[in-house]
Amino acid sequence: MDSARNLTGQFLLAMPGIGDPRFDRAVIAMCAHDAEGALGIGIGATIAGVGLHTVLQQLEIELGVAPDVPVHFGGPVEPRRGFVVHALDWAGQDTIEVVGHAGALWALSGTTDVLKAIAAGRGPSRWLVALGYAGWGEGQLDGEMTRHGWLNVPGDLDLLYGCDAEGRWEAGFASAGIDSRLLANETGWA
Repeated sequence: MDSARNLTGQFLLAMPGIGDPRFDRAVIAMCAHDAEGALGIGIGATIAGVGLHTVLQQLEIELGVAPDVPVHFGGPVEPRRGFVVHALDWAGQDTIEVVGHAGALWALSGTTDVLKAIAAGRGPSRWLVALGYAGWGEGQLDGEMTRHGWLNVPGDLDLLYGCDAEGRWEAGFASAGIDSRLLANETGWA
């Protein structure tokens, strides 16, 4: 992997016609990308009928002050495994800081301690919950980035926390100066 092409701390935006319906209009917050592979959390769609209260109740965590916000479709890998993408003002046992080219941007936690903290009102100041993740093996994402399928844009906390999931895809393209309505489903030949 070319270190200049490290996508950690960036967002991947699915191009129209990506060819995999699981990633149609996907926005992936890239949490790790190195020579061994890549891992990202989908933040561009929510799971119909699943809110945070449902997840907390299944884990037998008291609801406390936790709002019943939608849960994001994090990706097709391990869809029953939960993740919390959150601000850097909270850290638990397994929390990793996502460090991009501009430094630490957000954190990722995957154990129940962050959910318990959120429910108790002692969690991170900003967060979102997702089930599943998007994962790529060694060199797989690097290969995908050479073909029509993904556009990477810098990580942006306003896009991460200040935008509804349904609007993130368009907002991501707009952050790159691209009107998503003008994108074609196929590439052409010259």
